[in-house]
Amino acid sequence: MNNLSSLRALDSSPLASPRSFGPHHHRPILLQRPRNAVVCSVKPSIATPSPLSVDGSPNQGINRIESLTQVSGVLGCQWGDEGKGKLVDILAQHFDIVARCQGGANAGHTIYNAEGKKFALHLVPSGILNEETLCVIGNGVVVHLPGLFKEIDGLQSNGVSCKGRILVSDRAHLLFDFHQVVDGLRESELAKSFIGTTKRGIGPCYSNKVIRNGIRVSDLRHMDTFPQKLDLLLSDVASRFRGFEYGPHVLKEEVEKYKRFAERLEPFIADTVLVVNEAISEKKKILVEGGQATMLDIDFGTYPFVTSSSPSAGGICTGLGIAPRVLGDLVGVVKAYTTRVGSGPFPTEILGHGGDLLRFAGQEFGTTTGRPRRCGWLDIAALKYCCQINGFSSLNLTKLDVLSDLPEIQLGVAYKQIDGTQIKSFPADLRDLEQLKVEYEVLPGWKTDISSVRNYSDLPKAARQYVERIEELVGVPVHYIGVGPGRDALIYK
Repeated sequence: MNNLSSLRALDSSPLASPRSFGPHHHRPILLQRPRNAVVCSVKPSIATPSPLSVDGSPNQGINRIESLTQVSGVLGCQWGDEGKGKLVDILAQHFDIVARCQGGANAGHTIYNAEGKKFALHLVPSGILNEETLCVIGNGVVVHLPGLFKEIDGLQSNGVSCKGRILVSDRAHLLFDFHQVVDGLRESELAKSFIGTTKRGIGPCYSNKVIRNGIRVSDLRHMDTFPQKLDLLLSDVASRFRGFEYGPHVLKEEVEKYKRFAERLEPFIADTVLVVNEAISEKKKILVEGGQATMLDIDFGTYPFVTSSSPSAGGICTGLGIAPRVLGDLVGVVKAYTTRVGSGPFPTEILGHGGDLLRFAGQEFGTTTGRPRRCGWLDIAALKYCCQINGFSSLNLTKLDVLSDLPEIQLGVAYKQIDGTQIKSFPADLRDLEQLKVEYEVLPGWKTDISSVRNYSDLPKAARQYVERIEELVGVPVHYIGVGPGRDALIYK
C-alpha cells in the first residue's frame, strides 16, 4: 500500500458532507478546491463496460507485443516522466533495434533489470538491458559525450555489455559543457519568467544547430578544422555573456579533451540513417523511444515552457531519417494522474498538502535532476489533444497503484472559459491556459492494494471503471497498465 491514506479527492460539491470510513479510518484531509475548478455531475459508477475493454489472460502480453508493427514507437502523453523507459525495456525483448530520435540527457528513464536493480538512463536507449538489442542514438539527439561515457561505464560496471550495441549518428549534434553553463546563464536572465529547464544545455545546443554553427559528431573525424569551429562557438558565447570566461587556454584544453573523446567514440559512430533504413528493408523490428513528451513539444506544448525538440510523432521521422509511411503503432504513455517539472501552466494541479502526499506516494522526483514534480489529477482534455496530434493506437496507463488509497479520484474532463463556454481544443495562449476552469468528474476509489494484480479481470471494479472511463473519454484503448516499478508489474488488457 502507498502512503496516500490521508488524501481525499476533491468533493463534487463544496457543500458535500464528510463521509464515514468505518472504525479503522481517520477522517481524511480535505483539499482546497483549486481556483480553476468547476463542478460537474458525478458519475458514481459506469454500468456499461467500454467496448474497448479486453479481459486479461496469460497470453495477453505476448499477443499484444507480437502484434505491434515492424516500426513502432513509445511516446509521452503529458509533460514527461510518465514511465516510458519501463515499457520500452519490456517491449525491447521483442525488437531488434531501440532508437532515440530527439532530446538529450534531459530525458531521464528509470528501468529495472530482472534482479530488480535500478538503472537511470539519460542518453542510452532503454533497450540496453536486453542483450540482443541494438541501441541507436539518432541524428535528432544532442549528445553530451562526458555524460554518454559515464552512462556506458556505469552500465558495463554492472555487467551490461555495451560493446557493439550502441550506435551514435554521425549527424547528431555535440552538446558541450559550455552549453550547460549558457543554459544556467539564460535562466538567470529570465528571472521570474524562467523556463525551468534541467540546465543540461539542451536549448543552447539546439539553438546552435538551428542557426547553423553547431558541431556534429562527424566533425570529430576532422580535428584539423575542429578547433576553428569550437573557437567560433566559444567566442560567440563570450561576447554574449559577460560572466563567461574564455581564452586560448580554454580552447586548447577543450580541443585536447575532445581528441580523446573522438578516439573513444569512433567505434560507436555510424550513419544511422543507413543502418535504420537497411534494417527496415531486412524486415527487422524497430522500436522508437521518445524523450520528454507531447506537452513539452516545441510546437504543440505549453510554449515557451517546453523542450527544444519535437517529442511528438513528427519527431520520429526527422530524428531518425525514416519515411512516415513506415511508421505503424504508436503507444502513448500516460500516468494515472498528471505531473510536470519546472514552470508553466498546469490546469489540474493539486496544490498544498494534497500535492505533497501524491508526490511522495508516487516518488515524483526527477530522474535527471531530482527536482520534486508538481502533481495533479489526470487531465483528459490535454490527453485527448495529445492523442489527436500523435494518432496513438493504444495507451500505457502507468502508476495506477499510486491512487489505491484514495476514496475518490477526479478526472479533468473539459476546459471552460470564465463565462462557462466550453473550450474545444488545447489553448495555445498561456493567458487562456492560466484563466480557464477545469470541469471534473469524480469516480469512486478502490481502497485496496493492486500492486500484485497481473490480470485485468482481477482488478477491483472501481479500478476497471477508472481505466474504462479514460478509454471512453479519449477514444483510444488502454493496452498496458502499470501497477508498480518492476518489469513484471504490468497488466496487459
